[in-house]
This record gives sequence, C-alpha cells and structure tokens, in this order.
Amino acid sequence: MKKPLILVVNDDGINAPGIRKLISIMNDFGDVVVVAPDGPQSGKGHAITIESTIRCDKVIMDDGPQIEYSCSGTPVDCVKLAVNKLLKRRPDLCVSGINHGSNSSINVIYSGTMSAAVEGSLEGIPSIGFSLLDYSHEANFSEGEKYIREITKSVLESGLPDGVCLNVNIPKKEEGKEIKGVKVCRQAKANWEEEFDERIDPKGRTYYWLTGKFVNYDKGDDTDERSLENHYISVVPVQYDVTAHHAISKLNNIL
Repeated sequence: MKKPLILVVNDDGINAPGIRKLISIMNDFGDVVVVAPDGPQSGKGHAITIESTIRCDKVIMDDGPQIEYSCSGTPVDCVKLAVNKLLKRRPDLCVSGINHGSNSSINVIYSGTMSAAVEGSLEGIPSIGFSLLDYSHEANFSEGEKYIREITKSVLESGLPDGVCLNVNIPKKEEGKEIKGVKVCRQAKANWEEEFDERIDPKGRTYYWLTGKFVNYDKGDDTDERSLENHYISVVPVQYDVTAHHAISKLNNIL
C-alpha cells in the first residue's frame, strides 16, 4: 500500500519553528510535501492572490525526506497551488501549523493557519489546524507532540465528516502544569476590544498600529477557552458552510 500523502502548510512562514516541528512529526506518518509562505502571513484569513503573480520555488530546508516549496502567496494560495499544480495526487491529509499563538474562539476567523485547513476541507481533504498558545519564536512544542500524533493517527484512520476540519489548540507549556487530555468542544463567544494606536511619522503623516484586548464573554463549560484555561487541548470541529440555518425559518416569515 502507498504511504499517506500529507500536505503541510502554515501562516508563520516556512522557516518558523512550528512548521519545522510539524514536518518532523508528519514524516513518521507518510510522504510529506510542504507548501508554505516564504514569510509571515498571520492574520490573512482566507485571502487569495488575484492581482499579482505567485512564485513558488522548490527548496531544501533540512535533511528530512520531505519535499518543500516556498511560496510568495497566502496560506490558502499554498493549498490551492499544491492541490491543483504541484502534487501528483490528492493528499490524504492536510495539516496546518503549528501556529505560534492561539487560534481559539473568534481568532479562527482571522487565522491564516485555520483558513488553510478550511481550504483543505473545501477540496475534500481531511484537514487539521494545530496552534500552540505561545507566540514566542522559541516556543516549546514538546508537551503537545504526543497529542498531535494521536489526533493525526485518528484522522488518518477514521477520516472526518464532509466539509469539516479540526481546530486544535494546545496550552502553553507551564512549569508545574501538565496537559490533562483532549476535549472536543465548541468555539467560545468572545471578541477583541480593538484600539488603534495613532502616531506621526518623521514626515508628519499619521499612521496606526492595531492593538486590542481579547475578551471572553462566554461562561460555558463546553468551550475551547474554558478547556484551555483548565490545561486541556481543545478540538473544535469547523465547517466552511457559514449559513445561519437556524435563522432561515424566521426570515421566511418576515421577508
């Protein structure tokens, strides 16, 4: 039997420690092809490149057996290019990450990491986005590795429902605390209270830096935020169908 073909993507760039760790893990599961941005693409969401060219070069990053491409486009561009141009057959699995920083709750909307996983599911590929709640370049991925392996093995063996990918968030490694396990849960209702730091450049022109504070409004015990607070890995099933099905009947009565 052929080994599974695994597509690895991310949004932090092909050099990021998170994707290097994910590649090393996936090499134990199958034949790995990496198509990742040539630089940081965080917060790009489901953006695609339509008004400029995309360049994609084969690269050698380490001595691993994987095949790697560095792409000038967005994370979603990377998936589209891989599936439609670079790969000889459809992948058996698409994994995105490991992201440096949380993609829980509302962050999933903005995340390039998760948009790549959603794009994989749009292509009919079982897909998983992995994120670690540590923004540091020197983030420690060791504690979550066994769970990444377990989740990957389960998805390769059992697949996922059509149109669904997984949003997996891993608590930051903390002294005296261990990951308690995995919880399948829902996305918490939370948001960013945003501010724009207004400044003046040396030429007297105004510019802005986006800042903000993440606020969790959800008190439920079944959310990703609560699971992470209690040092569990959160797994949220995510779908690309954004129809508000529960509102259809009401709207039919008023429109």
